[in-house]
Amino acid sequence: MKMSQKIKAIRKAEGLTQITFCKINGIALSSLKNYEGGHAEPGLQPILQITNTSLFEKYTLWLMTNKVKPGPGQIEPAFSLSGSEISEKKDQRKSFHTKVNGC
Repeated sequence: MKMSQKIKAIRKAEGLTQITFCKINGIALSSLKNYEGGHAEPGLQPILQITNTSLFEKYTLWLMTNKVKPGPGQIEPAFSLSGSEISEKKDQRKSFHTKVNGC
């Protein structure tokens, strides 16, 4: 996964709009749009801006190395409690339970 795709995954996992994400970490909105649109890859400065933001610190190891260490709190976006992927899975479970168990 490219760094630009990882940034988008983090933003979506936190349920943030591009504007809110940029306000939180100080990355220019135009730069983020270029990253997420696949037109550019971020350099070191935007990566540091993300990893030095307390809300996104939990993704630092994954962002830099593709590794996770849940014990010390280093996760990937799919493991985020606020992650959109988690929400989708919960919705699928609700749908399954409703259909199967009549709940």
